[in-house]
Amino acid sequence: MALTNQRSRAAAEQLRRDGQAALDWVARYLEHVPELPVLSPVKPGDILRALPQHAPQQSESFDAILKDLDSSILPGITHWQSPNYFAYFPANSSPASVAGDLLSSGFGVQGMLWATSPACTELEMRVLDWLVEMLALPEHFLSTRSGGGVIQDSASSANLCALLAGRERATQFGSNEDGCDQRLTAYTSAQAHSSIEKAIKVAGIGRKNLRIIEVDDQFRMKPSHLARAIEQDNRDGRIPCFVGATVGTTSTMSIDPLPEIGAICREHGIWLHVDAAMAGTAALCDELRYIHKGLEYADSYCFDCHKWMLTNFDCTCFYVRNRTALTNALTITPEYLRNTASTSGTVVDYRDWHIPLGRRFRALKLWCVIRSYGVEGLRAMVRRHVQLTNEFVSWLRSDSRFETIAPVSLNLVCFRLKGPDSANEALHQKLNASGRLFLSHTKLNGKFVLRFCIGQSYTDEEHVGAAWHEIQKHATEPAVAAG
Repeated sequence: MALTNQRSRAAAEQLRRDGQAALDWVARYLEHVPELPVLSPVKPGDILRALPQHAPQQSESFDAILKDLDSSILPGITHWQSPNYFAYFPANSSPASVAGDLLSSGFGVQGMLWATSPACTELEMRVLDWLVEMLALPEHFLSTRSGGGVIQDSASSANLCALLAGRERATQFGSNEDGCDQRLTAYTSAQAHSSIEKAIKVAGIGRKNLRIIEVDDQFRMKPSHLARAIEQDNRDGRIPCFVGATVGTTSTMSIDPLPEIGAICREHGIWLHVDAAMAGTAALCDELRYIHKGLEYADSYCFDCHKWMLTNFDCTCFYVRNRTALTNALTITPEYLRNTASTSGTVVDYRDWHIPLGRRFRALKLWCVIRSYGVEGLRAMVRRHVQLTNEFVSWLRSDSRFETIAPVSLNLVCFRLKGPDSANEALHQKLNASGRLFLSHTKLNGKFVLRFCIGQSYTDEEHVGAAWHEIQKHATEPAVAAG
């Protein structure tokens, strides 16, 4: 026992020393990240060449490790925590989230069963129920009702789990026993996230059985086309099992018409899943809750706290209307996992709610964030970003060289120079090469379009203003005239 205590004390002392050094490094990084080139300038292989080919035979000091972090790793980082980051989607974080993640790492628990750490499960249940209230989600998503929520690693995993539940419900849980019925069909829009298509492949339904539904001029799924596709498949003896709708599509932040889609799914008994990956956080604000109109039809729903709720990756909240429909699709119970608490039926074992058996204590960082900022603090962050987005749009529309390509929704603007794709591609390359900001792009109606997403934790008006200055500077008249 004395030996164990001695080792524990030595580990604690090492953590105090090295942990403090690591926290100091991160704090300095956050102080200086606005000055760093947002997009990493390294070329393929640069980081590999900076790293030893073989592992060290002897132990090295943490100081030496941090030194190499500066010299060998930092140059290869694209700075998602920079206030000048406007690409893809935000991966925002916060001091409270970092501290919560550290606490989770310190516990190092394996939360696969309630019995393996009761607090890991029950804190997650409570925090996910808090979010139902915070976002005004349908009450059937509460753990005290028929459904409940669970933290997944990403919306991709949540989408896959929803698809599996829909597949099994449509086949009376026969697919898991007899193999996937190739008559199964699934539906999503042309603007849905690529993870839906990947889930179709992983679930064994097959890409040829995925129906891509056309979108309207606002890039929203057309309910009439969905209804026709389902009716045709029914006539052909197919088995429609899943519809994936989106609140906040990746390219344009468009919102599918959930009331109409939901009514169709209910008529045909099809599982409706709603992916609100980034946009869901906006429902913290009363005036933005229109995004969830029709959500009461959904069998499942997910959104990412690690995008726009100050919680670092990974933290996707996934809800189901009927938890039994999900757990029956995923449960496998070998003898070594059997225990008294699980057998009693009085506890939740989250290993039955997702693909992996193992799970980290992710609820701890979300708990820290919600308590540290409060609902009002989180709302203020969302409102600030939406206000900055509207301000950017006003600047954009005052410059006749530019046009917006999709309706502006929440915190994303899709815009381009009036003229050929070549001018827009050149502008995109110049902006990202400058190091002063980072934008991503998409293609809409066959045109190359720039995406400007405002959601990074530390972004303020000065950063958006500086980005607009760079955009104007590099939007050269000759390139526009060439169109």
